[in-house]
Amino acid sequence: MPLFDPDSGLLTVSGMGDSVIDCFEVSATEPFLSQVSHCLTEAPTRGVAMVPKLALDVLSCEVMRVLQLTDSFIVPINYHVPRKSGQEFHADLYPDTLGRTAAMSAAEWWKGGEKQVEKVSVNPSNRQKPNNAKPANQTPAKKELPSGRSKEEAPVRGCSTSSSPLSSTSSSAAPSRSPSSTSGLSSGFLPSPSQSAKAISSMLGPSSKFRHLQGAVLHRDTHFTNLKGLNLTTPGECDGFCANRHRVAVPLATAGGQIAIFELSQAGKLADTGLPTIQNSVNVADFSWDPFNSHRLVVAGDDAKIRVWQVPEGGLTETLTEPETILQGHTEKIYSVKFHPLASGLLASSSYDQTVRLWNLESGDEVKALRGHQDQIFGMAWSPDGKHLATVCKDGKLRIYNPRKSVDPVQEGAGPEGHRGARVVWVCDGKYLMVSGFDSRSERTLYLHSAESLSSGAIASAPTDVSPSTLIPFYDPDTSVVILTGKGDTRVYIFEIVPEAPYFLECASFNSSEPHKGLAFLPKTECVVQEVEVARGLRLSKTSIEPVAFRVPRVRKEFFQDDVYPDTAVWWESSLTASAWLAGSDGKHHSISLKPKDMTPVSEAPKEVQVRKYLPSSHYLEEKTDEQKKDELLSAMIGKLGNMDDNPLPQESFQGVEDDEWAKYLAQIIVMGAQVVGRAFARALRQEYAASQAAAEARGRAGQQSAAASSLTGMTLQEAQQILNMATLTPEELQKNYEHLFKVNDKAVGGSFYLQSKVVRAKERLDEELSIQTQDSQPKPPPEQKQQTPET
Repeated sequence: MPLFDPDSGLLTVSGMGDSVIDCFEVSATEPFLSQVSHCLTEAPTRGVAMVPKLALDVLSCEVMRVLQLTDSFIVPINYHVPRKSGQEFHADLYPDTLGRTAAMSAAEWWKGGEKQVEKVSVNPSNRQKPNNAKPANQTPAKKELPSGRSKEEAPVRGCSTSSSPLSSTSSSAAPSRSPSSTSGLSSGFLPSPSQSAKAISSMLGPSSKFRHLQGAVLHRDTHFTNLKGLNLTTPGECDGFCANRHRVAVPLATAGGQIAIFELSQAGKLADTGLPTIQNSVNVADFSWDPFNSHRLVVAGDDAKIRVWQVPEGGLTETLTEPETILQGHTEKIYSVKFHPLASGLLASSSYDQTVRLWNLESGDEVKALRGHQDQIFGMAWSPDGKHLATVCKDGKLRIYNPRKSVDPVQEGAGPEGHRGARVVWVCDGKYLMVSGFDSRSERTLYLHSAESLSSGAIASAPTDVSPSTLIPFYDPDTSVVILTGKGDTRVYIFEIVPEAPYFLECASFNSSEPHKGLAFLPKTECVVQEVEVARGLRLSKTSIEPVAFRVPRVRKEFFQDDVYPDTAVWWESSLTASAWLAGSDGKHHSISLKPKDMTPVSEAPKEVQVRKYLPSSHYLEEKTDEQKKDELLSAMIGKLGNMDDNPLPQESFQGVEDDEWAKYLAQIIVMGAQVVGRAFARALRQEYAASQAAAEARGRAGQQSAAASSLTGMTLQEAQQILNMATLTPEELQKNYEHLFKVNDKAVGGSFYLQSKVVRAKERLDEELSIQTQDSQPKPPPEQKQQTPET
């Protein structure tokens, strides 16, 4: 099934039932067909259609859009030219295209009319509105996509080729189905089929500025390796491990409920010998760091007790066996513990006894016992203002409590249908509750509920995949991005949550090579804003702890991205005490700016002036002839020679290296470069050699010695003089031009080994010519002398 775009010359070919769509560029000269992309699709193709040119997002350099029909979905596949979008209209990519007004009626054509459809511009700034006058019996195309697409249109996410500047192995929605990266790399067109679009309407929804969020594991120097004896059987309500800005707590599988503490400032390979630990004497159910005291660790055990530990400054130097405080009140095993977000020393805990209890760590007393649950409590979360507590329960209910006013829930609503586990988190400034759980088919699904009306049920849902582990959410209130993963997963899901339809905006996911046992996040101040890092996490695997940075790809990183970094709340500092909160007081975190003093906000940055003029796509796709390559090479060499008197090169300021040493090292670089370039470079040399041989034969008797020298270097005398820009051949001028051109074409300063090799061969050719001229100028030896020294 071929689809052809006459404006760009792009041809897509797909077959019924195939899972691949190939794209070619058609030209009137050889090679006629040049493959642009080889794109694998998620499902077999049942049909394809091309979207009209006037419906494309031209400001993002979209040159073609194909719709793939599968058994269940209509999937858009976008083809983009990788240029800076949103800056200006690239006229070289978009010639005038056929309009939507008929040139004549059927009767006019039958009588011999040959009028053509009038062409219109696709430039949004000067695109004229379609003529209201329509031919008779012509109905408006109501279902045609609008001609003026908004800049906020959601670009297709998910499956993208590795040649894309925003793609990575960690952002592929399905690594086993990723498109081929071996075809069409030189064409400049990037196909991007969506694997997450459930219907064509998703293409018309709002777009997330974090849709290309990339996760990257940091350098190995920041890892904790050689981790042994990790406890892999923590309860489903436990996050697996926990961290603050200074240290990490990891449960071990040894007897006595031991927890290892690692200082983040002491990353590296762990010792094989025993490490000092915290011994709880019972199995660990859940544990959490105090957000306002980085030395306080709270551990819930199987014996229905909560132990409060104090880690000394600098980390553990000996095993701790005696906790600072023991909290008792629950009658059965504890599920989870959560600190209050504003009040210091206020803790909530849930238990098998179906109660949620509040504790004042300052006095060590139980202050509240919330009731109303009929089954196991899967998860709980404090609201951002600290006034309410939400819980999700195995009895299928979602509840909201106001603990200071009542021990009974103030609201109840239907929760997830599945009973395998769930988590809850407050989002969008506390206006909504997001629940990660399971549906009736055991598929992991995200649900969004209005905090003001739980009884109305979920207002939106987003299914993810099928897996036995519960997705554990981390929500960033500054960006409204939620990052989710499960214990034992290799994929990290990322969504932006917005307070309007479609509510869930899926972003690029992060994939790891091996399953992780947990993912914990650090305060926002640990992010490197110069790299547009919006979240910093720690990934726990079976034998290591690895920092992972989540970054937004931006072009002008020298400016502070103030649209990504609003003032952040200082949630690691308390605003009131537990006693004050229990007495009815409310607090609020103060905010700080993450902008470094030496950076200017991007909103105040001068407008970038685009000076580069782009050539048509055909310029990059067509095969150049040998003559064109030679002309470009000579032009480049002469242009660089013209800059001879400019600023000195960086190498010229180096001290302590003799000239002959530089020559030796540069000669080694030339040899290595020739080996690296490989067969393509050898093919170019053979072409140059054949051309020089033909030229030497055509010149006839221009000197047998000169022709012999040309055959040795594969270059004629005239070519060598043009490359080194020499009108008259003198040893001094030859050495001067050679040294300059060799330096400006050094790889370290933006040059290439290929151009350096041309300079070297030209130097060799001219050296040969100088040697020949020197021999000719010397007097010939007498015949008897020549007979005496036949070896000469």
